[in-house]
Amino acid sequence: MKGLEASRQFYENFGKEMIHTELPGYEERIAVGLVGHGSECFGFDDEISKDHDYSYGFCMWLTREDEEKIGFKLTRAYDRLLKEHISASTKESTLGTVAQGVYVIDDFYKKYTGTSGAPENNLQWLYTGEEFFAEAVNGEVFRDDLGRFSEIREKIKHGMPEDVRLKKMAAECVKAAQSGQYNYSRCISHGENGAAMLALSSFVKSASSLIFLLNNVHMPYYKWMFRAMKTLPALSDMAEPLEFLLVSDNEGNSTDAKKEIIEDIALAIAKEIASQGLTDFDGNYLEPYGFKLYKKIKNAELKNLHILIS
Repeated sequence: MKGLEASRQFYENFGKEMIHTELPGYEERIAVGLVGHGSECFGFDDEISKDHDYSYGFCMWLTREDEEKIGFKLTRAYDRLLKEHISASTKESTLGTVAQGVYVIDDFYKKYTGTSGAPENNLQWLYTGEEFFAEAVNGEVFRDDLGRFSEIREKIKHGMPEDVRLKKMAAECVKAAQSGQYNYSRCISHGENGAAMLALSSFVKSASSLIFLLNNVHMPYYKWMFRAMKTLPALSDMAEPLEFLLVSDNEGNSTDAKKEIIEDIALAIAKEIASQGLTDFDGNYLEPYGFKLYKKIKNAELKNLHILIS
């Protein structure tokens, strides 16, 4: 059973009654779900995932005022619930944390956005890593009668300003063109295989970022990038060729094959950009698309930044 499903079952079978019994009158003020750091929150967990930073349970989110009134009692009740029903423990990595437990809503989001909720201005949207947004909106909310937690969640999920999206896409178009469509071949010609692999890696990262941005979905960090890409409505078929660029060698005919794959991926991205009405289609070299997208930015603060800043 996947961790997200197990979490929901644990809440439905035991957590709901615990909240009802221990904190009557607060049931409608406690948001419950599983969101945050960990493969189970993305739905990507498997047996290997259980070796560290993995635990069955759920999150409960409170307003700061409610946390001051019932936070300690709710935490104690939840800890007892875990001891009664869950005995398995797992290793924790230095940077990893188990996602479940009691949180103040504002503090939970501050871990990911640096503020008490969704980003408050264009620069916060621009400079916060997409992987943090992805972790802030993954998983599932089982109950949220009050609605505050879900309101912030929706703003992060769907609220990126269009000028910020254009700025990010412009930068990644230029980076993808420079690293994959230009420098990879030159590095191979110079016999610099290490540099060629770095160029490929840069291209894959930029192309992947473009694909997620074109889908208006926050890209998770590299570990889950390809798996998440396969679930996207548009350009999900690019996950396999992008991964091939990284796992195949640079010997013999494979370099020619990689060059063709790079151009095919660039063509697919260019067509999608055009199909969304962001620019006209103008071949598969991505750099010109970057400058065209850059010109569409209306916000002066963003437009004054270097095109490569993303």
